[in-house]
This record gives sequence, C-alpha cells and structure tokens, in this order.
Amino acid sequence: MLTPEQLMAAQKANMETLLGLTHKAFEGVEKLVELNMQLARAALSDSADTAKAALSVQDAQALLALQAEWLQPAAEKAVAYNRSLYDLAQAAQAEWVKAAEAQMSAAQQNLHALIDTAAQSAPAGSEDAVALVKSAVTAANQAFEQVHKAARQAADIADANLQAMAGRAAAAGKAATHSAAKASKTATRSKGSRRGA
Repeated sequence: MLTPEQLMAAQKANMETLLGLTHKAFEGVEKLVELNMQLARAALSDSADTAKAALSVQDAQALLALQAEWLQPAAEKAVAYNRSLYDLAQAAQAEWVKAAEAQMSAAQQNLHALIDTAAQSAPAGSEDAVALVKSAVTAANQAFEQVHKAARQAADIADANLQAMAGRAAAAGKAATHSAAKASKTATRSKGSRRGA
C-alpha cells in the first residue's frame, strides 16, 4: 500500500506537471498569436504595395508582369507560415510527450514498488502468482515501448512528408511565376508585332 506521504508526493508531482504543461500551452498560444500578427502585418503591407502597383499599371502586360512578380513571394510566405505552424505544433507535442513519458515512468516505478511490497507480505506459496503479475507488468511495459517507438516513426514519416510538400509547393510557386513571366513576355512581343504591322 502507498503511504500518505507517497500519495502527497505523487499529488504534488502531478500538480507540478499540470502547471508546467499549462505554462507551455500558454507559451504556444502566445507564439501562435505572434506568428499570426506578423502574418497579418506582412499581408497588409503586401496588399497595400500590390494595390498601389496595380493602380499604376498602364496595360495588361504590365498587370501580368506584376502578377508574376507577386506569385512566388506569396507561395514562399505560405510555405514559411505553414512550416512555422508545424514547428509550433511539434514543440507543443514534444512537451506533452515528455510529460507523458515522465508520468508513465513514475507510474511504472510505483507499480513495481507496490508489487514488491505486496510480494513481501504475500502468504507462503504465492510466489508463482507474484511472478505472473511481474511478468504481465513487464509485458505491458514492453508493449508500451513498442507503441511509443511506432508513434515516433510515424511522426518522423509525417515530418519527411511535410518537408517534401513544402519543397513541391515552393517549386510550384516558382513554376507559376516563370509561366506568368513567360506569358507576359509573349504578350509584350505580340503587342509589339501588331504595332509594326
């Protein structure tokens, strides 16, 4: 059995863990708000610059050139924002996983201590039952470790997929910019050849 002191120590540890996680959650929210404010400021500034530039456009070719000039930075900013969101989520998840692992480790230690205490006061002839309980606990711990390892591998795969998607998004932004610039040049040449005719 657990003593009152052990129960109080466990409750204190649980409260400290909860307060620490709450603090980390607020830090994450603050970072998210800060990121969104930076994005809003940048978007407002970019929109104002783009609107001013669009108002000074004299023809369709200049508008196409302006669009081409705007596409790639917008795609790059979207990729950077999504990466920042992912990094914030990863940091928060890491804190929660760390706390969960610490709690699980403490629970395992307490369970082993409880089993050892029970084994010492068990009646003679119950050694097989105690060994069976210890074996079951060991098997459960090994199963937990396997699940944890699989979850880590899944997180690594998700991270690799995100990196690949970010690369494809950046490439698509560059391709769109290149296509828009090429269309603008073609339109400019067409206009020039019509004037010469």
